[in-house]
Formats: sequence, C-alpha cells, structure tokens
Amino acid sequence: MFIQTESTPNPATLKFLPGQTVLEAGTADFPSAEAAAKSPLANRIFAVDGVSGVFFGNDFVTVIKDDGVEWDHIKPAILGAVMEHYQSGQPIMGDDARPASGHAEHSGEDAEVVGQIKELLDSRVRPAVAQDGGDITFHGFDRGVVYLHMQGACAGCPSSTLTLKMGIENLLRHYIPEVTEVRPVAV
Repeated sequence: MFIQTESTPNPATLKFLPGQTVLEAGTADFPSAEAAAKSPLANRIFAVDGVSGVFFGNDFVTVIKDDGVEWDHIKPAILGAVMEHYQSGQPIMGDDARPASGHAEHSGEDAEVVGQIKELLDSRVRPAVAQDGGDITFHGFDRGVVYLHMQGACAGCPSSTLTLKMGIENLLRHYIPEVTEVRPVAV
C-alpha cells in the first residue's frame, strides 16, 4: 500500500491519500481524541503524539497537528497508523457512527433559496474545498446571511476568511440575489 501526502493551504494540516475509499458518502470530523472514539482509524491517528484533529473525506484523511510540532517528526507515525488500519481489515467508522451529510436541514419561506445555496455549495464549492483537504457545511440562512462551517484543513486556515468572503460570498451573491453576506459558524 502506498499512501500519498499533499500539503494544504493550512500549514497545520496535511492531507493523506490512501488510494482507497475512506468514506462512501459524507464526511467525518474529529476535533478531539474523545470524538474519535467512534472511528477505529481516527483512534489510531490520535494515538500519535502531536495530532490535534482528524477529518475524513471520500478519498482522503486530513490530519491537524498541534502548534510547535513538526510534520517531519509525526508524519511517519501517521503513515504507519493509516497503513496498519487498512491492513487490519477494521472498518473506518464504528457500527453506530454515521458520516455527516454536509448540510443542516432548512424549511420555511426561504426553502427555495436554501435549495439553490446547497446546490451551489455541492456543485461548485465543496469539490474545490475537498481538494484542499476540507469541507464546508451549510448551517443556516437568515435575512440574507448564509452561515457556513469549515472543517478539516479549512478550519483555522489563515486563508479561510478570504475563501469565505471573496470566493464563496461572491459566488453565492452572483447567482442568488437574496444572499447578502456569508459568515462562519463554529460548531
């Protein structure tokens, strides 16, 4: 098994590509070792000193490191943990764990606008963000403001505010006149 790595715009994250499917659908975010209890793979990665977060996409694993820890020191152990997991035959997620679908539900008078927002996020934004080892999820729409949550490599990335404001906000405002602003939310 050959696992590739890719850097991301966030220097605290590294994207690991095992060459196999990680999640069939959705994403999974593990911001702490406690949250990783529902995933044997995330548990193995958190066993490496210096790991502060793990995120799963369709075909990648993004690992977030602690400040002050160098990738050169922990990357080999993370590669070993991922390889061990795939060779063990264990599932990626435990039986009771479900990957996130990517969006909060929304109904009411704005349902049509929200549907357009979700469609644009799914078709234009999420694939680009996944290239950088992250994901973006819809959390709400209220009086012209779209609330989004950034995960994986995008969470805490120095360029995430620029991505939200200059990229995503401009895209949504261009196609959906009801959108006036995009704001991040912390979950």
